[in-house]
Amino acid sequence: MQPRSGLVALVAFFFAVPGQRTFATNQSADFSYADYATVLSRFIDAAGMVDYKKLKAAPDKLNAFVDVMDGLDPNSFGSWSENDKLAFWLNAYNGLTLKAIIGNYPIDPSGFKSFYYPSNSIRQIPGVWDKLKFNIMGADYTLEHIEHQILRVEFDEPRIHMAMVCAAMGCPQLRNEPYLAEKLSEQLDDQTRRFLADPTKFSIDRDAHVVHLSSIFKWFGDDFVGKYGPQKNIGRHNNKTSAVLNFIAGYLEQAETEYILKGNFKVYYLKYDWSLNEQN
Repeated sequence: MQPRSGLVALVAFFFAVPGQRTFATNQSADFSYADYATVLSRFIDAAGMVDYKKLKAAPDKLNAFVDVMDGLDPNSFGSWSENDKLAFWLNAYNGLTLKAIIGNYPIDPSGFKSFYYPSNSIRQIPGVWDKLKFNIMGADYTLEHIEHQILRVEFDEPRIHMAMVCAAMGCPQLRNEPYLAEKLSEQLDDQTRRFLADPTKFSIDRDAHVVHLSSIFKWFGDDFVGKYGPQKNIGRHNNKTSAVLNFIAGYLEQAETEYILKGNFKVYYLKYDWSLNEQN
C-alpha cells in the first residue's frame, strides 16, 4: 500500500471518528479497547464484582475484543511503547479470565477440589491457567504464560500484582475501565490504594504488633525486591518482606508509614479467598 500524502493524512486527522482516541506518535493508535471497555462498564460494578450470568448471556463484546487481540499484527505491536504493551497484556489477562469463567459458568465443582476450594472457585475449572489456550496475534497463549512469562518477566513493574484479577475475591478489584498507556501509572497507583484499603488484604494490629498481608505478597514478594528493596532491611524482616513493606509504606498515611518502616512487628499472611468475584 502506498503511503498517504501529507495532505491526506492531515484531512484524516481532522475528520477522525468522534470518540476514538487519536495519537500523534502512539503506535497503538490503530488498536481499540472499545469493546472491552463496554464489557467492563456494563458487567463490572463499582466494587469490582462481575455479573457473570449476564455476561455469559451477552458475550458478543467480549468475543469481539478477543478477536481484535488475535487479529493484531505482531510487527505493529512490537513498535508500541512499553506502557502500551503492558496495558495490553494486563487487559488481555483480565479479559481472557472473564472469558474462561463464562465458558465454564456456572462452575461445576469437583468433589476432590471442594475439600480445598469454594465450589464456585476458578480453581474448580480443570486446566484453566495452563491448559486453556487463547489466540493472540495469531499464536496460542495460556493465562499462566501471560502472567509468568510475559507480565512478570518482560516488565519491571511489581504493581501488576495489584492489577491482575484471577476471578477470586482474594484478587485486587477488577476495574470497570481498561488499562491505558497514557494513564497506566495513575491506574496502577489507584489499584494499589484500593487494595491496601481493604482490611481483607492488608491491616495493622498495633496491639498485637502484627501486620496482616495478602498472600499475593508472599507468593510474589521477590518481584518487589529490585524496585522497592530498601538499602537496609526493615526491622528483622528479610529482603523480600522488606521490599514489600517498603512498597506498601509509599501508599499509606504518615503514621502508618512510620510504623511500617520501623518494622517492629510480625508479618502474618492472610488466607486467600478463592471464591468467585461474582455480584450477588
